[in-house]
Parts: sequence; C-alpha cells; structure tokens
Amino acid sequence: MSYRSLRPADIEVFSEAISHFFATATSDPAQVRSAYVIERGDPILWNDYNGVINVDGGFAGCVAFSAPRSLLSHVLLRMGEQDFTDEKHRDIVGEIANILSGRARRHFGEGLSISTPAAFCGRDNAVTPRARSTPYAIPFRWHGYDADLVVHLDVLA
Repeated sequence: MSYRSLRPADIEVFSEAISHFFATATSDPAQVRSAYVIERGDPILWNDYNGVINVDGGFAGCVAFSAPRSLLSHVLLRMGEQDFTDEKHRDIVGEIANILSGRARRHFGEGLSISTPAAFCGRDNAVTPRARSTPYAIPFRWHGYDADLVVHLDVLA
C-alpha cells in the first residue's frame, strides 16, 4: 500500500480548527504560529495533559493535543466549569482533541475515521507511531499559555 504525506493545505485545516475552537468555546481566538516539522530525535511535545486521537479509514496516524494544566483550567472556567480535578482536565483535553479531529474530517471527508480520545497526564505514556511520514507540530498561544497540536498522518493511496 502506498501513502502520501500531508500537504500544507492539510496542515492549515488543523491551524484553522484551533482558532475556531477557542473563538467558539471561549470567545477569544488562539494565536496560531507557523507549523513545523518535528525532526527525528526531537522530543515528543507532551505537556501536563494530552489527548490523542487515532485516525483510520484511508489514513493512518494520530492527532494529539497537548496543553498545560493552567490553560485547560482557564478553558474550563470560561466554559462555566467549577470543578478543576485531574479527571475534568483529562476530559477537556480529550474533548479538544476530538473536536479538532472532527473538524479535520470535514476537510478530508467522511472516510476519516477517528477513535475515542485517549487522555492522560504528563509525559509517561508512549504513543506508538502509526504513520510513516514526518509529524508536524502546530504551536499556539491562548491567554499567555503555550500549547501544541501534533499531527502525524499518512494519507493512504
């Protein structure tokens, strides 16, 4: 089976999804910076909380959203939440990863099958690479907090 890497227009879909999520959920858009390739040997961009969505259906790989606790607490507060437990933080990081992946489905088509989010704390969980292409990091800032979306997808042909 052959595959192709993502194109710049594909990566732009994820950048727009980040801005849209924060503008819609909090009324304040995120400042998305330029995406970059994560070179072999660079550390995985895990933060305090991480949500990972595996992708199938004509694609292979995953989308991961990684953010510090303070950013997620602020998002929860803006959404009216008053419970700031680890469980709530894992729920929201997984939900954000799910929403961003869902918006990508609109671009790539209904063939893009996304899994239930796996959400975890810290840097202890390893994610087995399912794509052969190079992963992209999409860094962004929201209310002074830095976070990342990592897109590691192959388009199967």
